[in-house]
Amino acid sequence: MLFDTHLHLIYPERLRYPWLDKIEFLNKPSQYDEYKIRADRLGIKGCLHMEVDVAENLICEETGLVSELMRNENGSLKGAISACRPESKKFPEFLEWAQENTVIKGFRRVLHVVPNETSKSEMFRSNIKRLSGTGLTFDVCVSAQQLTLAAELIDCCPDVTFILDHCGVPDIKGGDTSEWKKQITELSKRENLIGKISGIIAYGDADKWGLEDIRPYFEHTVKAFGSKKIIWGSDSPVCNLGGGIETWVAATYAMTTDWTKAEKESLFWKNAVELWGFDKNPFL
Repeated sequence: MLFDTHLHLIYPERLRYPWLDKIEFLNKPSQYDEYKIRADRLGIKGCLHMEVDVAENLICEETGLVSELMRNENGSLKGAISACRPESKKFPEFLEWAQENTVIKGFRRVLHVVPNETSKSEMFRSNIKRLSGTGLTFDVCVSAQQLTLAAELIDCCPDVTFILDHCGVPDIKGGDTSEWKKQITELSKRENLIGKISGIIAYGDADKWGLEDIRPYFEHTVKAFGSKKIIWGSDSPVCNLGGGIETWVAATYAMTTDWTKAEKESLFWKNAVELWGFDKNPFL
């Protein structure tokens, strides 16, 4: 079974997603009922919603939508990773609100869509430090060229648990692994960083990538972090850019076929369950 730590839901009739105006392929509804049918067929027994960079004034409303969905389904949707603006002086007030909302398990601020200076500011870093001791995680979503930027932020906040999205977004289509490998190896040395193995099929050549094109990135991330510091995510529906969630699940199973049962459990669901403090086995 799998625990999906990176599910995007898109409800254009409820929320606004300005960035999707530029990506026609993804600019359409992607709703929970549709996902749940596919997830049940694939053995995905639990999931977390990952923020979809909604318009800033709708961040709280996005969490409200997830809360609504959780009330109306059978319990496999376990919570939300909320959007946030740590660069804002209003962040402490927002954090107080979030800590009272049990749906929220962590935060993300996509950094490859803002200037590098954003996460270097004293305001940003001091606000991220406020997550220390809260149990709330912070997803780091950067381009491969920004991995050193991620390291700087993580080092400034040693008591915060960070998660590196999408294996650090490698340039799989371009095929140049050397610099990315060095950066991932260096990043993985940080005890407060977890590697997320999620949706990397979206970064291959959409028309012709094969398993051996993505295997080096998958295997190097696993080797660098170790089986106890990795979690799995679909990145649905963004993974549709590389073949869809069914393709990504099949690729995951193919690349872990020779793993031990314990190693598979760690990646597939156990590490995520322990990270966010869910019941020891929420699927039984």
